[in-house]
Amino acid sequence: MTIATASAMDVDTSAAEQRVVNKIAWRLMPFIIICYLFAFFDRVNISFAKTHLQHDLGLSNTAYGLGASLFVVGYVLLEVPSNLLLYRFGARRWIARIMISWGIATAAMVFLQNEWQFYGLRFMVGAMEAGFAPGILYYLTLWFPRAYRGRITSIFFLATAFSGIIGAPVSGLILNYLNGVHGLAGWQWLFLAGGLPCIGLGVVVLMRLDDGIEDAKWLTADERQLVSAQLHRESADIGEHSTWRALLMPGVLLLGFIYFLIQIASYGLNFWAPDLIKTAGGGNPAIVGFLTAVPYVCGAISMLTIGRLSDSSGERPKFVAGLILAAAVGFFAAGFFDKNITLLIAALAVLGAGVVAAIPTFWTLPPKLLTGVGAAGGIALINTLGQLGGIVSPVMVGAVKDATGSTTPALYVIGGLCLLCGLILLFAMPERLRSNDLLVPRSAKA
Repeated sequence: MTIATASAMDVDTSAAEQRVVNKIAWRLMPFIIICYLFAFFDRVNISFAKTHLQHDLGLSNTAYGLGASLFVVGYVLLEVPSNLLLYRFGARRWIARIMISWGIATAAMVFLQNEWQFYGLRFMVGAMEAGFAPGILYYLTLWFPRAYRGRITSIFFLATAFSGIIGAPVSGLILNYLNGVHGLAGWQWLFLAGGLPCIGLGVVVLMRLDDGIEDAKWLTADERQLVSAQLHRESADIGEHSTWRALLMPGVLLLGFIYFLIQIASYGLNFWAPDLIKTAGGGNPAIVGFLTAVPYVCGAISMLTIGRLSDSSGERPKFVAGLILAAAVGFFAAGFFDKNITLLIAALAVLGAGVVAAIPTFWTLPPKLLTGVGAAGGIALINTLGQLGGIVSPVMVGAVKDATGSTTPALYVIGGLCLLCGLILLFAMPERLRSNDLLVPRSAKA
């Protein structure tokens, strides 16, 4: 076979693979985005209900921060077991179970009457949702070869941006116009709107998702074989790891620490942006909701742009570092301009463009180390360690605001942690994580 003939075959195979990947993406991603949109909305709707909950339940800022964090405690405790059960029972059934149970728990928030019920139900919502995000991330590795994961992961995490773009204004409108309807407070309607659709979506998961590419009857046999062969080659290159070996790999633990720092920044934005905007500019809940959408709009634009650029260059850690350093600038600026609504929104826009896009770009890194059951457990562990940032961030910011009357010192601390994260990504990554992600030519693998 001549070099020219081999190159032509590579081009034909790549074009065919691209067509199959596009077919898979159109089948899976719109529905997965909708599911994750509700998952993310379920995490942050508490930030919009904050003022009303504090008034009705008599919560301090510290108590609110603790309740917000207890969601993460429940999530963290059950994260790894949940993902291993997903591997055992199959994605379709386990993801459906997760969605239905967290939808019920979220809707039950309508019955809150005191601080302790607030703590207990927030813990329960997190426990029921545990494993969803890392389960989906693991699920995507079963369908999409490495060269496409930057774009696909960015498309998946668009749901976080859509949750802010759509969820923030809708939350404001619900709080403003449904308060008192049928005897329910606005925040009660907010939790019903977040929980009840998830129950229906869980039922649809059972009918629409397949456990893996081998079960996808909507692909032809040749299409399944083409993508499966590429996925198999990539898995063989990494090597299979047992669950415990994967969990104890130094690279996995380092990624967990990096994600912990990223999540401190993410939760700082998600839980406190509405409060910062309201403190700086006042306004009714609807206006605050629309302004809160700005950092998520910027995050969505950044996410799609960086996802494509990181795929074309293969230099994943450098892109994550650049984004988290941009988030650091945003946090410092938000603290400095916390009384000027125009400059605060500009700072939050930079912050959103950085931290919202950093998350999907980060998730292209774990598959460089993990495959099989090791990937299921390792991805869950990384996410678990990261979610601890969701405990630290809300409590710290709430306690600082109670003690000083201002969130500014906490914003500076988070900005400093973003700088630390960027330095680790640039200068302390092991060789395999620093390696370029572009696939070698197929002819070289033959």
